[in-house]
Amino acid sequence: MPQTFNVGARSIFVTITAWVFITLAAVTCVSALLQNASIAAWMGPVAGDVQPLPLLTGLLMGYLPWLVGAGLGVSLATLAAAIGLLLRLDWARRVFIGLLAFAIVANLLGLWLQQEVLQSVVQSTISRAPLPPAAADLFGGFVTATRAMAVAVTLAACALLGWIIRRLMSPAVRQEFA
Repeated sequence: MPQTFNVGARSIFVTITAWVFITLAAVTCVSALLQNASIAAWMGPVAGDVQPLPLLTGLLMGYLPWLVGAGLGVSLATLAAAIGLLLRLDWARRVFIGLLAFAIVANLLGLWLQQEVLQSVVQSTISRAPLPPAAADLFGGFVTATRAMAVAVTLAACALLGWIIRRLMSPAVRQEFA
């Protein structure tokens, strides 16, 4: 039996996806603007009062304003693509798929940074106050659970983004954008 599509029929999936990402992108844009302002204030004359984690010193701190600015750019692009998705513009669907693929790659590459930041936090904590053996074992268990959960949440988020990409590439959804 041939499958027929109604041209112009709006699926709930696309509408909900667009509104969720409009909301997330708007919140992220505001957050990035606030972060840029706080980084500018932090790197000003009172920067000597604040001691960052060892990993955030040096090379990474030099690139922090650039990274936050890049995040703002991606958030603005996501906001524009999500609005276009809500309006059922085909270019927006394609850009949105590309941004989701970029987010998957960035999350998978970010797994390394997650583990490095956690290791830096653990080392700075242990170097300040040596723990008794029983507490060290418990602390090590929490660290292991935190690492495993971070990996699991990242992989689950990547799988969800992959599922959204697959749905946006389906013939029924593509027909909405025709």
